[in-house]
Amino acid sequence: MRKLILAAGLAASLSACGSSGLLNRDRPDEFAVSRQAPLVIPPDFALVPPAPGAPSAATVDSSRAAMEAMFGGPAARSPTESAALSAAGRGNAAPGIRSSAGDPATDVVEKGETTRDIIAAPEGDGQDARASVPQQ
Repeated sequence: MRKLILAAGLAASLSACGSSGLLNRDRPDEFAVSRQAPLVIPPDFALVPPAPGAPSAATVDSSRAAMEAMFGGPAARSPTESAALSAAGRGNAAPGIRSSAGDPATDVVEKGETTRDIIAAPEGDGQDARASVPQQ
């Protein structure tokens, strides 16, 4: 009896290794698996050591350096543009005015009923959006 149970167990375990029959299953191909090479950060040969007496990287203003990298510094203005800016009072403008222009606490000058009508006019070029010039 023992021999029969042992033979049945051996046959069942060997049948799992076969590729046909009741216990057929897909097996991974052990030769298709390969090892990936480890990730390596290549050296940056463009980096040079700092020159003696040069300012350290911690003292450089990063926001100013980023603005110069993006926009390339101030652009040269034509004489006409410079004259227009001077006439508009370029030197009197507050440096942070653009940050506070949309602030709800900003006081604005009342421009009158005509300005309110223009701002509240509907978009488009339909009949309601027509403008007329009054005769003088």
